[in-house]
Amino acid sequence: MRQIIFDTETTGLNPKEGHRIIEVGAIEIINRRKTGRTFHRYFKPDREVEAGALEVHGITNEFLSGQPRFGEVVNELLEFLAGAELVIHNASFDVSFMDAELERLKHKARMSDVCQIYDTLVLARKMHPGQRNSLDALCKRYEVDNSNREYHGALLDAELLLDVYLAMTGGQDSLVLDEAHVGLSGAGTDGWVRPQGQLPVLMATAEELTAHEKVLEKLDKESGGKTVWRKLSS
Repeated sequence: MRQIIFDTETTGLNPKEGHRIIEVGAIEIINRRKTGRTFHRYFKPDREVEAGALEVHGITNEFLSGQPRFGEVVNELLEFLAGAELVIHNASFDVSFMDAELERLKHKARMSDVCQIYDTLVLARKMHPGQRNSLDALCKRYEVDNSNREYHGALLDAELLLDVYLAMTGGQDSLVLDEAHVGLSGAGTDGWVRPQGQLPVLMATAEELTAHEKVLEKLDKESGGKTVWRKLSS
C-alpha cells in the first residue's frame, strides 16, 4: 500500500482570508516502509506571513521572496501525490489550504480527486479521548524524539508524524526488519523454513494435569458449568 505522510506550513490560519501555503513536506512509504522518496518545497506566497505564524514556523518573508510560486511546482506535487493515501494530522487544515491553492490556479482537481485522506487526529481522538492529541503530545505519549523541533517545519513534522503513525497503528519494531530480526540463513519471516526431523511431543505431568483440573473446576463453578474447554475436550 502506497501512503504519503504529508504536512504544510502557511502564512496564517484561514485560506478563506487569503492565506497561502509556504511549505510542503511529504514522505512516501510503501507497505509501511520508507522508500527514500520525499517531496519538499518552499513557496513564495505573494503576501506577508502573519506574526503568529512566524512564531510557529520561523519562515521569514525575506527567505520566501526567492522561492518559486505554488503554481510553478503544482504539477510535480500532484504527480507525487497521485493515487496515494495521504496521512495527515488535522487533515482538514492542510486539505483546505491545498484545495484553495488549486482553486486559485483554476485547476480542475481537488485533493479528494487525487488521493485518499487519512486523518491521524481523528484516530488519536478515538484512541485517547479527552486527552491532548497535538503532534507534540503524541510524540511524548509514544516516546518519539522531537527535541530538535524548535520550530514547526513541514518535512520535520512529516518525519515525526511518520514515527507516531507507525506507533499508533501497530508499532515500528514489527514492521521493519534489520539484521537482528533475520535468521542465520539470511531469510526474514517470509522465508522461514520449518526445521527438519520430527518435532518432540511433550506430555503434561500428573502434577500439571491435577493443577489443570482444579482450574477447570473453578471455571465450572464460576460459569455455571459452561466452561468452553469441557465442550471442546469432550
